Amino acid sequence: MILLIDADITCYQSTSSAENEIEWDPDTWTVDTHIPAAKDHFNWLLSEYQKLTGIKEYKLCFSDRHNFRKDIYPQYKGNRKGRKPVGYSAVKEWAMGEYPHFSKPGLEGDDCMGILATKFPGKTLLVSMDKDLKTIPGKFFRLSPEGKHEMLEISDKDAEWNFLMQSLTGDTSDGYPGLPGVGPKKAEELLKKHGAVWKTVEDAYVKAGLTKEDALLQGRLARILRTENWDSEKEEIKPWTP
Repeated sequence: MILLIDADITCYQSTSSAENEIEWDPDTWTVDTHIPAAKDHFNWLLSEYQKLTGIKEYKLCFSDRHNFRKDIYPQYKGNRKGRKPVGYSAVKEWAMGEYPHFSKPGLEGDDCMGILATKFPGKTLLVSMDKDLKTIPGKFFRLSPEGKHEMLEISDKDAEWNFLMQSLTGDTSDGYPGLPGVGPKKAEELLKKHGAVWKTVEDAYVKAGLTKEDALLQGRLARILRTENWDSEKEEIKPWTP
């Protein structure tokens, strides 16, 4: 078993912890960082993941600078206006040189985790805070900022259900809307009444005056890539198709 670690979050937490605010005078403040402290925190987090899961081997999964979802939907994550912590790029570059990692052109870290998890079923454990990884079948150690971590076993059926739900509800944190007016309760009602299949999603969009193409776009935004969606030889995405 190998840990597939959401290294974007790990790097963010590490560099955030090392930031310092300095007040030069009441009207002048700056923010600086201490990179060795950020690296130490990064290493500490890795050791914590190992300790909590009992698994020593790991691979870091980082997002690429380019994000293919922005190519198909420019508003994707457009609502995130905050900056990354000081030193983020430097610590990311250091970690990629120091540890085994997986990062591919155009992919988010979640996609890297999904590709590896479905390529080696039963041999990986995902480590992340991100609920989107509930759309990937397999073992998922979901981190909690409050320390209430969960060890989850996501079945194929559960993963598909979670994906269909997200295609209907969208994700405000990632900036895509799903089907307007449909929240978790309504989405659950639709899937229970008409079946947890893609046709239910398509029909809901069409009934609302939208199109199957609109549904497909939202599905592709919600879909964490799996091994069948990645051409490893050409290093190209094979868009998800129902």
